[in-house]
Amino acid sequence: MALWSGRFSSDPDEVVAALSESISFDQRLYAYDIAGSVAHVKMLAATGIVPMADAESIVAELLQIREQIDAGDFEFDTALEDIHMNIESRLIERLGDSGAHIHAGRSRNDQIATDIRLYLRDEINDISSWVRDLQKALVELGSANDSAVLPGLTHLQNAQPVLFAHHLLAYVEMLERDHSRLHDCRVRLNELPLGAGALAGSTLPLDRQQVAAELGFDRVMRNSMDAVASRDFAIELGADLAILMTHLSRLSEDVILWASQACDYIELDDAFCTGSSLMPQKKNPDIAELTRGKAARVIGVLMSLLTLMKGLPLCYNRDMQEDKEPLFDAIDTVKLVLAAYAPMMRTATVKPENMAAAAADPALMATDLAEWLVGHGMPFRTAHHRVGQYVAWCRDNGVGLDTASLEQMRETIPEAEPACLELFTAARSVESRDIIGGTAPAQVHGQLAFWRKELESDGPV
Repeated sequence: MALWSGRFSSDPDEVVAALSESISFDQRLYAYDIAGSVAHVKMLAATGIVPMADAESIVAELLQIREQIDAGDFEFDTALEDIHMNIESRLIERLGDSGAHIHAGRSRNDQIATDIRLYLRDEINDISSWVRDLQKALVELGSANDSAVLPGLTHLQNAQPVLFAHHLLAYVEMLERDHSRLHDCRVRLNELPLGAGALAGSTLPLDRQQVAAELGFDRVMRNSMDAVASRDFAIELGADLAILMTHLSRLSEDVILWASQACDYIELDDAFCTGSSLMPQKKNPDIAELTRGKAARVIGVLMSLLTLMKGLPLCYNRDMQEDKEPLFDAIDTVKLVLAAYAPMMRTATVKPENMAAAAADPALMATDLAEWLVGHGMPFRTAHHRVGQYVAWCRDNGVGLDTASLEQMRETIPEAEPACLELFTAARSVESRDIIGGTAPAQVHGQLAFWRKELESDGPV
């Protein structure tokens, strides 16, 4: 019989019970549920609501229940619906009326809101650590190949030469914002709902500040209805994870291109690739492809959470039980991807000679010629047009941009000087972009040094 069954004359229909249960997925919250209950009952004893002896028995039994669950010796019962009722029922079964004190001054509404926040704090810490590890892996790969130059792309076409390390550092910056968003989310969610009750608070003299301090919350939620009805903290984390996975998906697309036979800029270690069931020669970048695919899954979680909450009036509604499965799935997915990604990047073999061959295309230095003209007094739009005409003239006459004579260049750029003929090397091109944020070796090496120091000194969230 359910612990809430006092006003009912019959048990729920079997189908209703199957639809209502959440223990099949919320059992992962057991440690947080027990921690919340321990803090709650200590407060009940301190405020005189529950006898100290009963509180001590409850705490001891809760810790024993946790040990049983840790050891896999606790049998969860779907008839008891959720993690709260499974633990409380076992407590009452063992302690009788003494155990029944545990739920004084609280509801499952504020209990689950507390459990989720406790759980997400730890998961954010874990994910943040994985993000840091991937940043370190990218910086290590860039540092080991700090002179490699490859074509940077726009519209998936070769555009301008950039250092390979510069490209990797772009993702380090994106991941830094991901890390910052996770930290901000953790700060916002670290407030205590417990004590809000079902929605209106309690007539009992609860000391919510004591519970907040016991559980490591920064503050107590000021409004009882907000405390139990809000899931914006979960939505915020869903958004943060969706953005993170979008960044990993974009990195994956680059990795797939770099490892393709068309580019052949890197080779992924066999441990992070798979073969074909038909074609024996194939080596497929499946981890990168799966990451790209799993990004859609995590983005879908964000949409699920937003859609779940958009039509709910205050206060608690049973719809909110559906927040946990997608949220858990997003967290599990992100952690799985991150666990594979840093090792994949650390073990990748870079082929700088292939990158250099592709970056040597003189067309990639057309912008350098236009900017040389600008530096010598020509308006940019005029310079852009003249260089465009030069590119077309070379194409139509079968002449290379870098092999044309000065007289041939002056067919379309009368202002050209002998120095213009020296602009068409990738090394000179990257070296000339020596401004903050540019791809010049001096800038990139400085950024690599900055990130090595930053990531080495980074502490926990």
